[in-house]
Amino acid sequence: MQTLYFAGAVLAAYLIGSLSFAVIVTRLLGLNDPRSYGSKNPGATNVLRSGHKGAAVATLLLDAIKGWVPLALIQWRGTDYGLAEGTMAAVGLAVFLGHLYPVFFQFKGGKGVATAAGLLFGVHWVLGLACIGTWLLVAYFSRYSSLSALLCALAVPLYYLLGDRALWYVDKYVLMMLVVTSALLIYRHRENIGKLLQGKESKIGSGRKAQKLKF
Repeated sequence: MQTLYFAGAVLAAYLIGSLSFAVIVTRLLGLNDPRSYGSKNPGATNVLRSGHKGAAVATLLLDAIKGWVPLALIQWRGTDYGLAEGTMAAVGLAVFLGHLYPVFFQFKGGKGVATAAGLLFGVHWVLGLACIGTWLLVAYFSRYSSLSALLCALAVPLYYLLGDRALWYVDKYVLMMLVVTSALLIYRHRENIGKLLQGKESKIGSGRKAQKLKF
């Protein structure tokens, strides 16, 4: 029965991750599909290029919440169902993979920054705040969203290790999950890395307003 609960939790996390809120929010507001302009990435930064700040904020928050919810539920109720060590890590990786490769949107998802931030809050709120602080600091000085995300991805496993004993006990499965999600996030930003090296990466707020589209 525990195996069934484990499989169910992982599957549910993947399906939650597959909710691409960049697409859902823009459709509800009658805006262009974010996969049709800018970086063509269904994420909050690209939605911001539509000129609709509210849509971008909603996308950011909803993508983060969907990363946090599965881990929070495992922490709150996992022991009630006898879920073994490693379940939280598996669920975290599943929701992140759902965002990157959503079954509801032809497996074409976002780059995972907001969802990864939600995952970190699910692990521990201090880890989440450390990540957001790093992102904001780099974004403020560089104006590059992608560079901020890349540096956060590199820093997160280190932050987790530094918090050992003082804030939490390092779980080897959670550490592996963080390393894998960081690696996937960097991989999803491979085009941005090339643009950064060439000096062609767009800065935050530099995109043109996209035209509204009726659905």
